[in-house]
Amino acid sequence: MKKIITLSLMLTVTAAVLLLTSCQKEKVNNDSNTDPDNQQYPSTAHVIRKAVTDIDGNTYDAVQIGNQVWMAENLRTTRYADGTTIPLGTQGTVSPCRYAPGRGQNNEENATNVAHFGYLYNWAAVMHGDNSSLANPSGIQGICPSGWHVPSDAEWTELTDYVNSQSQYQCDSNIVNIAKSLSSNTDWESSSSHCAVGNDLTSNNSTDFSALPAGGYFVGTPIEDDFRGYKQFGESAFFWSATLYDSSNPIYRGLSYINANVAKSSYYASGGFSVRCIRN
Repeated sequence: MKKIITLSLMLTVTAAVLLLTSCQKEKVNNDSNTDPDNQQYPSTAHVIRKAVTDIDGNTYDAVQIGNQVWMAENLRTTRYADGTTIPLGTQGTVSPCRYAPGRGQNNEENATNVAHFGYLYNWAAVMHGDNSSLANPSGIQGICPSGWHVPSDAEWTELTDYVNSQSQYQCDSNIVNIAKSLSSNTDWESSSSHCAVGNDLTSNNSTDFSALPAGGYFVGTPIEDDFRGYKQFGESAFFWSATLYDSSNPIYRGLSYINANVAKSSYYASGGFSVRCIRN
Protein backbone atom coordinates (compact mmCIF):
# COMPACT_ATOMS: atom_id res chain seq x y z
CA MET A 1 0.00 0.00 0.00
CA LYS A 2 1.23 3.48 -0.82
CA LYS A 3 2.53 5.67 1.96
CA ILE A 4 1.24 9.07 0.88
CA ILE A 5 1.48 11.86 3.41
CA THR A 6 -1.22 14.47 3.95
CA LEU A 7 -0.90 17.74 5.78
CA SER A 8 -2.76 16.40 8.79
CA LEU A 9 -0.16 13.63 9.22
CA MET A 10 2.88 15.45 7.93
CA LEU A 11 6.16 14.72 9.64
CA THR A 12 4.77 12.76 12.57
CA VAL A 13 6.41 9.81 14.24
CA THR A 14 3.98 7.52 12.43
CA ALA A 15 6.03 8.03 9.27
CA ALA A 16 9.04 5.79 8.87
CA VAL A 17 11.64 7.79 10.71
CA LEU A 18 15.36 8.20 10.35
CA LEU A 19 17.01 10.03 13.19
CA LEU A 20 20.26 11.84 13.47
CA THR A 21 22.71 12.62 16.22
CA SER A 22 25.93 14.54 16.19
CA CYS A 23 29.55 15.05 16.97
CA GLN A 24 31.59 18.02 18.05
CA LYS A 25 32.12 19.93 14.82
CA GLU A 26 35.06 21.98 13.73
CA LYS A 27 34.19 24.68 11.22
CA VAL A 28 36.66 25.79 8.57
CA ASN A 29 36.44 28.48 5.92
CA ASN A 30 37.91 27.40 2.61
CA ASP A 31 37.22 30.55 0.57
CA SER A 32 40.79 30.40 -0.73
CA ASN A 33 40.25 26.91 -2.17
CA THR A 34 36.74 26.24 -3.43
CA ASP A 35 37.41 22.90 -5.14
CA PRO A 36 36.40 20.20 -2.64
CA ASP A 37 38.10 17.51 -4.73
CA ASN A 38 41.46 19.07 -3.80
CA GLN A 39 40.87 18.82 -0.05
CA GLN A 40 41.35 16.08 2.53
CA TYR A 41 38.55 15.83 5.07
CA PRO A 42 38.54 14.43 8.57
CA SER A 43 35.33 12.77 9.73
CA THR A 44 33.76 15.86 11.33
CA ALA A 45 31.45 18.51 9.93
CA HIS A 46 33.22 21.19 7.90
CA VAL A 47 31.79 24.09 5.92
CA ILE A 48 33.20 24.50 2.41
CA ARG A 49 32.57 28.01 1.16
CA LYS A 50 31.56 28.50 -2.47
CA ALA A 51 31.93 24.79 -3.13
CA VAL A 52 29.95 24.68 -6.38
CA THR A 53 28.39 27.03 -8.95
CA ASP A 54 25.37 26.04 -11.04
CA ILE A 55 24.78 26.92 -14.69
CA ASP A 56 22.83 30.07 -13.69
CA GLY A 57 25.85 31.36 -11.76
CA ASN A 58 24.38 30.65 -8.30
CA THR A 59 27.13 29.71 -5.84
CA TYR A 60 26.49 27.31 -2.95
CA ASP A 61 28.30 26.52 0.28
CA ALA A 62 28.66 22.85 1.13
CA VAL A 63 29.33 20.87 4.28
CA GLN A 64 31.13 17.61 4.89
CA ILE A 65 29.31 15.35 7.33
CA GLY A 66 31.09 12.05 7.81
CA ASN A 67 32.35 10.87 4.42
CA GLN A 68 29.75 12.81 2.44
CA VAL A 69 29.79 16.37 1.11
CA TRP A 70 26.32 17.94 0.84
CA MET A 71 25.14 21.28 -0.44
CA ALA A 72 24.42 23.46 2.60
CA GLU A 73 21.82 25.47 0.65
CA ASN A 74 18.68 24.59 -1.30
CA LEU A 75 19.09 24.35 -5.07
CA ARG A 76 17.76 27.36 -6.97
CA THR A 77 18.75 26.73 -10.58
CA THR A 78 16.35 27.42 -13.45
CA ARG A 79 18.30 25.20 -15.87
CA TYR A 80 19.95 21.81 -16.04
CA ALA A 81 23.71 21.55 -16.45
CA ASP A 82 23.12 20.93 -20.18
CA GLY A 83 21.37 24.31 -20.49
CA THR A 84 17.80 23.01 -20.74
CA THR A 85 15.31 25.31 -19.01
CA ILE A 86 13.15 24.03 -16.14
CA PRO A 87 9.84 25.89 -16.57
CA LEU A 88 7.73 27.34 -13.78
CA GLY A 89 4.83 25.03 -12.94
CA THR A 90 1.15 25.55 -12.21
CA GLN A 91 -1.40 23.30 -10.47
CA GLY A 92 0.70 20.19 -9.98
CA THR A 93 2.39 20.00 -13.38
CA VAL A 94 3.47 16.45 -14.26
CA SER A 95 6.24 17.45 -16.68
CA PRO A 96 9.50 18.83 -15.19
CA CYS A 97 8.87 22.13 -13.41
CA ARG A 98 9.80 24.36 -10.46
CA TYR A 99 7.78 26.41 -7.98
CA ALA A 100 8.73 29.46 -5.92
CA PRO A 101 8.12 28.68 -2.22
CA GLY A 102 6.04 30.86 0.07
CA ARG A 103 2.62 31.66 1.43
CA GLY A 104 1.24 33.13 -1.79
CA GLN A 105 -0.87 31.31 -4.35
CA ASN A 106 1.44 31.57 -7.35
CA ASN A 107 5.08 31.86 -8.37
CA GLU A 108 4.88 35.61 -8.86
CA GLU A 109 3.76 36.21 -5.26
CA ASN A 110 6.53 34.00 -3.91
CA ALA A 111 9.39 34.97 -6.24
CA THR A 112 11.31 37.01 -3.65
CA ASN A 113 11.76 33.89 -1.49
CA VAL A 114 13.82 31.99 -4.05
CA ALA A 115 17.18 33.63 -3.35
CA HIS A 116 17.12 32.39 0.24
CA PHE A 117 14.91 29.27 0.18
CA GLY A 118 15.62 27.96 -3.32
CA TYR A 119 13.00 26.53 -5.66
CA LEU A 120 10.63 23.62 -5.07
CA TYR A 121 10.91 21.05 -7.89
CA ASN A 122 8.68 18.17 -8.90
CA TRP A 123 10.36 14.76 -9.13
CA ALA A 124 10.43 14.77 -12.94
CA ALA A 125 12.52 17.94 -12.79
CA VAL A 126 14.80 16.43 -10.14
CA MET A 127 15.51 13.27 -12.16
CA HIS A 128 15.83 14.83 -15.65
CA GLY A 129 14.71 11.62 -17.37
CA ASP A 130 16.67 9.16 -15.19
CA ASN A 131 15.09 6.18 -13.45
CA SER A 132 14.84 5.56 -9.72
CA SER A 133 18.10 4.56 -8.04
CA LEU A 134 18.70 2.57 -4.86
CA ALA A 135 22.48 2.76 -5.17
CA ASN A 136 24.99 4.59 -2.98
CA PRO A 137 26.07 6.77 -4.70
CA SER A 138 22.91 7.11 -6.76
CA GLY A 139 24.63 7.77 -10.10
CA ILE A 140 21.85 10.28 -10.93
CA GLN A 141 23.09 13.74 -11.86
CA GLY A 142 19.56 14.85 -12.65
CA ILE A 143 19.04 18.49 -11.77
CA CYS A 144 22.38 18.86 -9.98
CA PRO A 145 25.44 20.77 -11.25
CA SER A 146 28.29 18.83 -12.86
CA GLY A 147 30.28 16.89 -10.28
CA TRP A 148 27.25 16.53 -8.01
CA HIS A 149 24.24 14.22 -7.95
CA VAL A 150 20.76 13.65 -6.50
CA PRO A 151 21.06 11.60 -3.28
CA SER A 152 19.38 8.20 -3.18
CA ASP A 153 17.45 6.99 -0.17
CA ALA A 154 20.56 4.97 0.75
CA GLU A 155 22.66 8.15 0.79
CA TRP A 156 20.17 9.91 3.03
CA THR A 157 20.36 6.85 5.29
CA GLU A 158 24.14 7.10 5.37
CA LEU A 159 23.81 10.71 6.50
CA THR A 160 21.30 9.93 9.22
CA ASP A 161 23.23 6.88 10.39
CA TYR A 162 26.41 8.92 10.70
CA VAL A 163 24.75 11.72 12.63
CA ASN A 164 22.99 9.11 14.77
CA SER A 165 26.35 7.75 15.77
CA GLN A 166 27.50 11.09 17.22
CA SER A 167 26.00 11.85 20.63
CA GLN A 168 26.69 15.60 20.52
CA TYR A 169 24.04 16.06 17.79
CA GLN A 170 21.26 14.65 20.00
CA CYS A 171 18.90 16.73 22.10
CA ASP A 172 18.62 15.40 25.65
CA SER A 173 20.84 12.41 24.73
CA ASN A 174 18.00 10.85 22.74
CA ILE A 175 18.84 9.45 19.31
CA VAL A 176 15.34 10.35 18.13
CA ASN A 177 15.92 14.03 18.82
CA ILE A 178 18.32 15.04 16.05
CA ALA A 179 16.31 17.32 13.72
CA LYS A 180 17.61 20.47 15.40
CA SER A 181 21.18 19.58 14.45
CA LEU A 182 20.25 19.68 10.74
CA SER A 183 17.95 22.72 10.82
CA SER A 184 18.93 26.34 10.28
CA ASN A 185 18.80 28.71 13.24
CA THR A 186 16.57 31.19 11.37
CA ASP A 187 13.17 31.27 9.62
CA TRP A 188 11.41 28.46 11.53
CA GLU A 189 8.11 29.04 13.32
CA SER A 190 8.32 28.91 17.10
CA SER A 191 7.44 25.81 19.12
CA SER A 192 7.13 25.35 22.89
CA SER A 193 8.02 21.64 22.62
CA HIS A 194 11.48 20.96 24.02
CA CYS A 195 13.85 19.51 21.39
CA ALA A 196 11.51 20.48 18.52
CA VAL A 197 13.15 22.32 15.63
CA GLY A 198 11.20 25.50 16.43
CA ASN A 199 12.22 25.57 20.09
CA ASP A 200 15.22 27.81 20.86
CA LEU A 201 16.54 28.33 17.33
CA THR A 202 19.92 29.42 18.70
CA SER A 203 20.64 25.77 19.53
CA ASN A 204 19.96 24.56 15.97
CA ASN A 205 22.31 23.66 13.11
CA SER A 206 25.26 22.04 14.86
CA THR A 207 25.96 20.09 11.65
CA ASP A 208 25.79 23.20 9.41
CA PHE A 209 23.40 21.34 7.10
CA SER A 210 21.15 24.41 7.44
CA ALA A 211 17.79 22.92 6.44
CA LEU A 212 15.34 25.75 5.67
CA PRO A 213 11.53 25.60 6.06
CA ALA A 214 10.66 26.17 2.40
CA GLY A 215 7.51 24.08 2.73
CA GLY A 216 6.20 22.33 -0.34
CA TYR A 217 3.86 22.48 -3.31
CA PHE A 218 1.12 19.92 -2.63
CA VAL A 219 -1.11 18.41 -5.29
CA GLY A 220 -3.57 16.47 -3.12
CA THR A 221 -6.34 14.44 -4.73
CA PRO A 222 -9.82 15.42 -5.97
CA ILE A 223 -11.11 14.99 -2.40
CA GLU A 224 -8.17 16.85 -0.81
CA ASP A 225 -8.69 20.41 -2.02
CA ASP A 226 -7.50 21.80 1.30
CA PHE A 227 -4.15 20.12 0.74
CA ARG A 228 -3.47 21.68 -2.65
CA GLY A 229 -1.02 24.50 -3.31
CA TYR A 230 1.79 26.10 -1.33
CA LYS A 231 1.80 24.83 2.25
CA GLN A 232 3.98 24.70 5.36
CA PHE A 233 6.27 27.64 4.49
CA GLY A 234 8.16 28.51 7.67
CA GLU A 235 7.02 25.23 9.23
CA SER A 236 8.57 22.31 7.34
CA ALA A 237 11.45 21.28 5.10
CA PHE A 238 11.06 18.46 2.55
CA PHE A 239 13.90 17.00 0.46
CA TRP A 240 13.51 14.62 -2.48
CA SER A 241 15.59 11.49 -2.92
CA ALA A 242 16.36 9.72 -6.21
CA THR A 243 14.48 6.61 -5.02
CA LEU A 244 10.89 5.52 -5.58
CA TYR A 245 8.97 3.96 -2.68
CA ASP A 246 6.66 2.15 -5.08
CA SER A 247 5.92 2.43 -8.80
CA SER A 248 5.10 6.14 -8.72
CA ASN A 249 5.81 7.81 -5.36
CA PRO A 250 9.33 9.00 -4.50
CA ILE A 251 10.85 8.88 -1.01
CA TYR A 252 11.67 12.13 0.78
CA ARG A 253 13.07 13.28 4.11
CA GLY A 254 11.26 15.94 6.14
CA LEU A 255 11.62 18.15 9.20
CA SER A 256 8.94 20.08 11.06
CA TYR A 257 9.10 22.99 13.49
CA ILE A 258 7.00 21.04 16.02
CA ASN A 259 8.98 17.77 15.90
CA ALA A 260 12.39 16.61 17.06
CA ASN A 261 12.82 13.78 14.54
CA VAL A 262 13.65 13.51 10.85
CA ALA A 263 10.84 11.78 8.97
CA LYS A 264 11.04 9.46 5.98
CA SER A 265 7.98 8.95 3.81
CA SER A 266 6.78 9.26 0.20
CA TYR A 267 4.65 11.67 -1.80
CA TYR A 268 3.19 12.18 -5.27
CA ALA A 269 5.94 12.80 -7.84
CA SER A 270 4.04 15.83 -9.16
CA GLY A 271 4.43 17.64 -5.81
CA GLY A 272 7.18 20.20 -5.30
CA PHE A 273 9.94 19.82 -2.67
CA SER A 274 13.42 21.20 -2.06
CA VAL A 275 16.61 19.62 -3.42
CA ARG A 276 20.03 19.14 -1.84
CA CYS A 277 22.75 17.74 -4.08
CA ILE A 278 25.67 15.62 -2.88
CA ARG A 279 29.21 15.63 -4.27
CA ASN A 280 30.29 12.75 -6.56
